[in-house]
Amino acid sequence: MGSISGFYHEINRVFMAGEDWELGESLDALNDLLYGGFGAASGDGPVCVAWADMAQSRAALGREATRAWLLAKLAAPERFNAAAIRAQLEALEQGAGETYFEIVLSVFAEHPRFLIVPE
Repeated sequence: MGSISGFYHEINRVFMAGEDWELGESLDALNDLLYGGFGAASGDGPVCVAWADMAQSRAALGREATRAWLLAKLAAPERFNAAAIRAQLEALEQGAGETYFEIVLSVFAEHPRFLIVPE
């Protein structure tokens, strides 16, 4: 996985096998998946996520990928809160903002039945 698109490709490969649709590239969609009800995350039992090459994922979903993601959102101000996106971008550029990787980990952390295990 070398990009945000690659991350969602892997999420779909692992969690959506057997479904006739895929998750879009969205943190909201990821959050919905983790609530369960479809795919490999259905039900309410514990789920162990073996995350291979976590250091590579951290780099791939780091500052540059996050910056590009935020700039893409700014290109569609009618769909997103431009002021909030600009604040996130400014924080990122000052070294204080969360990277996409860190945001993904935060989303997983909101769902304690999912345990991420680095491989």
